[in-house]
Amino acid sequence: MKLKYVGTGTRVLNFIIDTILVFIIAYIAFKIHKWYVFYYRISYFNFGWFFFASMFVYYTILESIFARTPGKWFTQSKVVNQQGFKPPFLSIIIRSLVRVTIIDMFFIPFLDKTLHDYLSKTEVVES
Repeated sequence: MKLKYVGTGTRVLNFIIDTILVFIIAYIAFKIHKWYVFYYRISYFNFGWFFFASMFVYYTILESIFARTPGKWFTQSKVVNQQGFKPPFLSIIIRSLVRVTIIDMFFIPFLDKTLHDYLSKTEVVES
């Protein structure tokens, strides 16, 4: 099966769209949490905890069920394993865990792909 890999510009557009959606989800969850902190005196957590948790859950659920996120739907791309099929759930978990690290994108010049693609043995291709 011949895979047509997406370019860096498509990947950046996917990232921007998905990050905006993750931010909105995290912001809503954070505001709800702040309300509970104020009225019920529960432990306070930083916004960053909500952002990274939202990012992990967002990518894990959407990529494991659909092999794509809203950003990938917009750019007509999807996540596949190296043979071109839907990746296993463990690969999606690895992708999501590595994605929340700050160093993920800095591997593009060295690996010609992001670290989460390299470690999970997945690719983003045109659908």
